[in-house]
Amino acid sequence: MGVKKYKPTSAGLRARVVLDYKEVTTSTPLKSLTLSLNRNAGRNNSGKITVRHREAGVKRLFRIIDFKRSIRGVPALVTDVEYDPYRTAHIARLSYRNGAKAYILCPLGLRVGDEVMAGSGAEIKTGNALPLKDIPVGSIIHNVELHIGKGAQLGRSAGVSITLAAKSDRGAILKLPSGEMRIVNLECYATIGQVGNLDNRNRKLGKAGVSRWLGRRPSVRGSVMNPCDHPHGGGEGKAPVGRSGPRTPWGKPAMGLKTRNKKKTSSKFIIGRRK
Repeated sequence: MGVKKYKPTSAGLRARVVLDYKEVTTSTPLKSLTLSLNRNAGRNNSGKITVRHREAGVKRLFRIIDFKRSIRGVPALVTDVEYDPYRTAHIARLSYRNGAKAYILCPLGLRVGDEVMAGSGAEIKTGNALPLKDIPVGSIIHNVELHIGKGAQLGRSAGVSITLAAKSDRGAILKLPSGEMRIVNLECYATIGQVGNLDNRNRKLGKAGVSRWLGRRPSVRGSVMNPCDHPHGGGEGKAPVGRSGPRTPWGKPAMGLKTRNKKKTSSKFIIGRRK
């Protein structure tokens, strides 16, 4: 997949770079695998903003992705590659031999007409899902479960890949894109290959309106606010922060402060922190 640029007929198009979507084979999602989400735009049941800088964005349908690869031992044919407005990766529509249909994340190199399968007896090839105990060390994987049967939680964004570095008595040792080394149960499922749509990183929105379509409201710097609205606010002209370091709107340290709970139970599975 490549990218597409526009003639600079306006300021917004001058810098805009979008994907050409040549891999996408259909623009019509499967109705039975879509649903309409209630977009609360960062507000609670009282209508008050609890998460800043969010809005509803454009109207779109949510595609139900089979992160568990729940149909196992049955071959499936890739019938379409589709665009998903809720994620950076493309999705592949599968048609199983037993008549079932499902969506999965589309790995790099998976094409319409390819056959994939999930299960412990599946072949080691792109798009197949197996338990980590059956995957060779050194393999590139994605869509990895953290808990048996819960569904994939790691490696789901466009272009992401995870390396199965080693296996031990404690479980499989994975090297994540952040550099973190983590232990995962050997019975957890993972999918062979790297997530597709690598050119997503080259996309440029070009104008502020595209961010609004995506559901992002503007973010205003604290230094241009009043003192009653932000700790950085106030002063004549371009004033410094005036504190020992940057602060959030609620006065807590904003940069460099580690927020992970030191007593978190999953810390014992992290054997190497991210860079």
